[in-house]
Amino acid sequence: MSIPKKDDDVTVVHLMRHGEVENPEGVLYGRLPGYHLSGLGRRMADRVGEHLAPRDITHVVASPLERAQETAEPIAKAHGLDIVTDERLIEAENVFQGKTFGIGDGALRHPANWKHVVNPFKPSWGEPYLDQVVRMMGALNAAKDAARGHEAVLVSHQLPIWIVRSYVEKRRLWHDPRRRQCTLASLTTFTYQGDRIVSVGYSEPARDLVPAHLLAGAKPVKGKGKAYGA
Repeated sequence: MSIPKKDDDVTVVHLMRHGEVENPEGVLYGRLPGYHLSGLGRRMADRVGEHLAPRDITHVVASPLERAQETAEPIAKAHGLDIVTDERLIEAENVFQGKTFGIGDGALRHPANWKHVVNPFKPSWGEPYLDQVVRMMGALNAAKDAARGHEAVLVSHQLPIWIVRSYVEKRRLWHDPRRRQCTLASLTTFTYQGDRIVSVGYSEPARDLVPAHLLAGAKPVKGKGKAYGA
């Protein structure tokens, strides 16, 4: 029996968005500490843990933020693994962190903040898209190496996940946030043949638990879904 060459190895890396966060003030929490999963968010994490339990998961990684660590717990537990923390998976930096960003009642009501939204291509309000690509690709490739020939799960946040997927799929990085296909507790799955990504998939194991106004493509609802951080 021949031993597969390194270039023949198939490795699967699931990039997961965390579950719903307890955020009664409706702020864009960004990288702020102290934001944990809600009860519903823990149910989402458990659901994905059950969904992935039969898979050949050998490596579990999470952003350092509490909501990501808590989302990773059921997956790591199901496979008897420790959670590895990778700073590269953290939420994108945003100048509106800690502020509300809702429809008609958020930070953009104040002229002093308008200077931060003049360039959506960079974007001018936060971490450059290309910087997110570099760090997220680094995290993906490190996980691929650690789980070579098996599967890994990385828990991160909506914007970095969508940006790295857009890069891999050769789409422009600037976009309409309402059109991101990256629902709470969703899985964006990268399949590697050796060191090359050969396919990208997307699934929502906890879709039935996600409030309708937070699903991809849903229309904004005043008073709901104020926090665009995730």
